Amino acid sequence: MSSTYQHIRHRIEDRVARITFARPPLNVFHIEMMREITRALVESAQREIVAIVFDADKNCRSFSAGVAVEEHVQDTIFQMLDAFHSIFRQMEQIAKPTIAVVDGAALGGGCELVAACDVVIASDRSRFGQPEIKLGVFPPVAAVLLPLVIGEKRARELILTGEIIDAVEAGRLGLCNHVVPSAHLEPKLVELLSKLRELSGTSLGYARQSLDLGRGSSIEAALSEQENIYLHELMKTADANEGVKAFMEKRKAVWRSR
Repeated sequence: MSSTYQHIRHRIEDRVARITFARPPLNVFHIEMMREITRALVESAQREIVAIVFDADKNCRSFSAGVAVEEHVQDTIFQMLDAFHSIFRQMEQIAKPTIAVVDGAALGGGCELVAACDVVIASDRSRFGQPEIKLGVFPPVAAVLLPLVIGEKRARELILTGEIIDAVEAGRLGLCNHVVPSAHLEPKLVELLSKLRELSGTSLGYARQSLDLGRGSSIEAALSEQENIYLHELMKTADANEGVKAFMEKRKAVWRSR
């Protein structure tokens, strides 16, 4: 399968879809790139696959440094959140195993994508975190998924402080399944994919669907609630707009607590 993309690469080989982020240097997700990721997921769903792999181009220093801050403004916030959340809605709809291969920073939206994946293989130099609170906003997907992945208390601490953790801590918490040297990322992925290729894609889909149901709430339902708070309450506050503006102006935010 071959399609034209500007910010990602997408290929399907031997029943595995691979979506490679290719927006150097940091793979910052903007609306166009996020729509490309969703389109690649839709195309993948039209084929018989056993897994979807997310990784980053070798010329990029990050898996993803998050969603573009300049799109957290009133003119684009609705489109930005819709484009980002469409990725997770599509992942849930496809219901096939997802794997993140992380070498470098996975921050903000990048960390949220990691949290949504079934298996995460990270290099020992990778870093993870949700720094959104430092801009006066919060991460909706992480608010839904991170407590389920790493536990309620630690998830609350990471989201409320914006702390960045290393790969060893991420592995200890369960955010990463495997932490290996960078040179061992691909061999570890090959090892995992060889196990999945021996299995029924249909059965894997039902297993993934069952796991999602066991979570207690669908991504669709949970994100709709998060979006209502984010778009119709948070983004109407002075501090949320000040945090984003301060970041773009490269200055310290002046919080007014309203």
